[in-house]
Amino acid sequence: MKREFPDHPLVGVGGVVIHRGRVLLIRRGGEPLKGEWSIPGGLVELGEELAEGARRELKEETGLDIEPLEILTVFDRIFRKGRRVRYHFVIVDFACRLRGGRLRPGSDVLEARWVRREELPKYHLTDKAYSVVLRAFKVLGKSK
Repeated sequence: MKREFPDHPLVGVGGVVIHRGRVLLIRRGGEPLKGEWSIPGGLVELGEELAEGARRELKEETGLDIEPLEILTVFDRIFRKGRRVRYHFVIVDFACRLRGGRLRPGSDVLEARWVRREELPKYHLTDKAYSVVLRAFKVLGKSK
């Protein structure tokens, strides 16, 4: 599957996990957004349902077992290089509950950590990621 300069949009999933008043964030090890803090997630595989893709991707990226509860948002993430589309993802972000596991960054993740809501500005999330995280705090009833 060609991620860079694709022939069509690719479907991605993300999981916003809120646990004990903190959100799970990862620092990306690959493009796009390499080195940036973000919501963990990745691409859905052929024949895989969205929620299962979120479970698998979060396990691979963070070592944690999660349960997707509800869809928070669906949006396009499009990166251009000149007039060409370099990346185009249709992303489905879920609010998730932690089920278990031990936090450890996967091979395509530089760091993974739990972050308190008031610390979020230090992580320079994209505007969209920041708004989705705030919505998850509200949906999961963990806002203070």
